[in-house]
Amino acid sequence: MDGLLLEGDALPSVRQISSEQRINPNTVSKAMQILMDEELVEKKRGLGMYVLTGAKERLAKQERAKFLQQEWPQIEERIERLGLGLDELLGSSEADKGKSRKDER
Repeated sequence: MDGLLLEGDALPSVRQISSEQRINPNTVSKAMQILMDEELVEKKRGLGMYVLTGAKERLAKQERAKFLQQEWPQIEERIERLGLGLDELLGSSEADKGKSRKDER
């Protein structure tokens, strides 16, 4: 999602990742399999793993769905519990922008 690997880029090897991150190679292999199952990477025989075309969009779609289903309800509940209104939520960032503009003058 952050653009560290682009479509078509090769992933580091299981051995390299497990060594650098001090993770069991079996754990790295399982993670690679999950990435393949989610159609984010492909294995090219004898060459390694590569990021598939459209992987960023698929990952973003999955992450948005996860956020809306799992994380947002908790955030929304906390907002309600604190009695925050939309103006307050949006206003805090707008107020900060206004202050910085006044400081520039």
